[in-house]
Amino acid sequence: MRRAIVLARRGGLAVRPNPRVGAVLVKKGRVVAEGWHRVFGGPHAEIEAFNRAGEAGRGATLYVTLEPCSSFGKTPPCVDEILRRRVKRVVIGCLDRDSTNRNRSASLLRENGVEVTVGVLEEECRWLNRDFFTWVEEKRPYTLLKLALSLDGKIAAASGRSRWISSETSRRRVHYLRSRADAVVVGLNTVITDNPRLTVRYGYHHPGLWKVVLDGSGRIPLTTRLVSGRDRARTIVATTPAAPPSRMDRLMRKGVDVIRVPARRGRVSLRALFRRLAARGMIRVMIEGGGETAASALEEGLVDEVHFFLAPLILGGRSAPSAVGGEGVKSISRAWRVERLKQQWLGGDLYLSGTVTREGPLSINPEGVTR
Repeated sequence: MRRAIVLARRGGLAVRPNPRVGAVLVKKGRVVAEGWHRVFGGPHAEIEAFNRAGEAGRGATLYVTLEPCSSFGKTPPCVDEILRRRVKRVVIGCLDRDSTNRNRSASLLRENGVEVTVGVLEEECRWLNRDFFTWVEEKRPYTLLKLALSLDGKIAAASGRSRWISSETSRRRVHYLRSRADAVVVGLNTVITDNPRLTVRYGYHHPGLWKVVLDGSGRIPLTTRLVSGRDRARTIVATTPAAPPSRMDRLMRKGVDVIRVPARRGRVSLRALFRRLAARGMIRVMIEGGGETAASALEEGLVDEVHFFLAPLILGGRSAPSAVGGEGVKSISRAWRVERLKQQWLGGDLYLSGTVTREGPLSINPEGVTR
């Protein structure tokens, strides 16, 4: 199973929005073939392994990181091929979270005389596809919150300038994180102040990366790089009904995509927006600024991971923007908590990353209504 996990990681972005899956065929204590899901629409990991094994795969034991599919999609059900190959035993890392397939394959295999074991290295296999599971279960992208901040919790100087708080080594890591996302989300103030390109550089590549700007009132300057640059066809301006239709029409004529969603406290409802992004096949997004956007994402219960780059600087200033704005929590007991915390030094910065628990100051139902 550990080998299958290693294989699954090779799938990378090419398999999205499908999950990453690895498979290993073992017969008489010897690995006879292995495979992984390489590209969306291509053969699944199990089929890759069977194709490589040939006749040697008959009667083998199949180790697979995720429950095999049992329904037609881009390819036929893997369960059918498992039965045709007369596999004696299937060892599954974790069950599928999609309601159309969950536990169905395991049941079908058992009904047809195949021995099935579920839950081997289950936590590792679930972690491997945490973004896919969030997309399937919550109908939203798995969300990373990235912030570069000073020791006193500022993300920019009092002037609003933030270049560069973090080191070049940290910025290289940010571009790696961007290369693993489907979209980067920023607030309007970040666009006005920094005029970013939000591209992937430092040797990493992602030509299909979407750039999403939160602009509830439709004030984005038409001369910014995201609107007037060559990548404008990959730019989405998310706005609310309060935005002037004429201005939104001008954006669309320039080739920019415009998504209108309901407002939440006068701002773009991130939960409503993220559902729209998920419907487009985006399963992993990264929020890059600023403090109010970070607060909105946390308050709406959307942040799954944090990636903080803590620079050895003290900026001060009452008007300097803080890393996380919003109303904040009323008591420490209601704070958002970070688990799986990891730390690393990057060019003098302390890089902290971890997962955010669902406990917070707000309770939000699936429709996005705050209780």
